[in-house]
Amino acid sequence: MIVCVHLPRFELVVAAGDRSEVVRRALSGRALAVGPRLGAEQRLGEVSGTAEACGVAPGMILGEALARCPELLLVSPDPVRVHETWEAAIGALESIGAAIEPASPGLAYFESDGLRGIHGTDAGTIAAARRALDRHARVGAGPTRFCALAAALAVRSRRPLVLDGEEAQRWLAGQPVELLRHREETEELLEPLARLGVRTLGERRKLGRGALADRFGAPGMLAQRLACGEDSPLRVRRVAERLEEMLGVGDASSGAALKRVLGVLVNRLLARPERRGRPLRAVMLSARLAAGGGWRERVVFRQALCDRERIWLALSVRLLLLPAPAAALGLSVEDFGPPASEQRALFDRDPVRPAARAARLREAIAQMRAVAGRDAALRAVYIDPDSRVPERRVMLAPIPE
Repeated sequence: MIVCVHLPRFELVVAAGDRSEVVRRALSGRALAVGPRLGAEQRLGEVSGTAEACGVAPGMILGEALARCPELLLVSPDPVRVHETWEAAIGALESIGAAIEPASPGLAYFESDGLRGIHGTDAGTIAAARRALDRHARVGAGPTRFCALAAALAVRSRRPLVLDGEEAQRWLAGQPVELLRHREETEELLEPLARLGVRTLGERRKLGRGALADRFGAPGMLAQRLACGEDSPLRVRRVAERLEEMLGVGDASSGAALKRVLGVLVNRLLARPERRGRPLRAVMLSARLAAGGGWRERVVFRQALCDRERIWLALSVRLLLLPAPAAALGLSVEDFGPPASEQRALFDRDPVRPAARAARLREAIAQMRAVAGRDAALRAVYIDPDSRVPERRVMLAPIPE
């Protein structure tokens, strides 16, 4: 059984933090929203329930949101604190023995079948997860990830909603089609389905797999599978070492002085014994802003590096994107390259053997995944070459790691 843990409005709650004035206004029923990030497109983040009642939605353009709700109070986004708080929450869930798939900040999944030997029953596992989080969370459980998400979103109390077997499919058929908004692949289907008059997942399922594939292609087939209670297996994250350094900058909040602080962080990170001589493939550059809030920028190097000067040059350019003077600067490792002993010369006089070529190809695939995600490198697998529907002839499958 899949368990979904949903922390409502996680980014908004963390961004408000301990700001007493913001909390007081929230408790008084004022409309709140996470403001747009500095230097980015002027779109809102998460919004409070009062703002939703006024017609404000996440992702809405700031001007339109203020026109609908003039008394809207904007909270400065703080991606650094959101990341730290979410990592702490995931660590708490992993402490009960769960293998977590973090979907987004405030939303995570894990499988409870392997935890029954530790916590007894599924109810005991859910109770252990609640105790580990030590904060209000909506919990739902079902046979698939999508069903568990629908159950967690429907919960309005501390009592979890657990669905199983045919009961889950019957319950899912009566849920609104807006649940497809929570999957990136099917979000674009909401508008055409509304024009067709489809309101529930049950009505969506009656359209048929063939009609949906002809009209919407792969997203339509995925939506049909979700409405029928089918979904892909969990993709749990790999437990990795966390190497990070944070340093207060004092008066060196910008310019050349901030670059010298960055050099100190690079030296500290490379000197950590946990690195064990491995080069850095991807890092996360973050900053706490002096005016409040935070800033994060992921940097993927063209090749795995362990040279201090080259790393510093690549990161110092990104400091120009800093939207405001910084109060603290941080640097953490996102992904490591192969050990130095496994690296080969770029120009080798000897002919490249098949094993060496395969090793270099694996390294190239790993570099591509570090840049664009785990699904960036795919291979074509023929399923039904004689089909008239192009989407049925060939399927893209991930390359094994």
